Amino acid sequence: MKIDIDKLSESELIELNHRIVRRLRFLNEKRAHTNMMRFSIGERVSFTPEGRPLVTGLLTKYNRKTVTVITESGERWNVSPSLLQKAKGRIESQDTSHKVVYLKKDK
Repeated sequence: MKIDIDKLSESELIELNHRIVRRLRFLNEKRAHTNMMRFSIGERVSFTPEGRPLVTGLLTKYNRKTVTVITESGERWNVSPSLLQKAKGRIESQDTSHKVVYLKKDK
C-alpha cells in the first residue's frame, strides 16, 4: 500500500500521524502482553538490571506494560516482561517479616 503524503493537507498529515502513533502503541502493548503471559503470578523470575547483578524474585502483578516483581530482599521492581526469565529453586530470605501481611476486616 502506497500513500502519497505530498498530496495530503496539514490536517490530514496530523490525523495520519495520530493513527500511526496509536497503532504503534497498540502493537507495543500487544507484544508486552504476549511476553507477560509466559509467566504466572507467584512464579519465581529473574532479570539483570543494567550495571547490577542478577535479581531474583516473585512476579506479583501484571501491569499495562510491565510486571511487578518483589525480590528476595523485599525490593519492588516494575520490569518489562521481555527482560524476565524463569528462575529455578526456592527464594531464600533472611528476613521473613515481609512475607505475611495482616489486613483489618471491615465491618
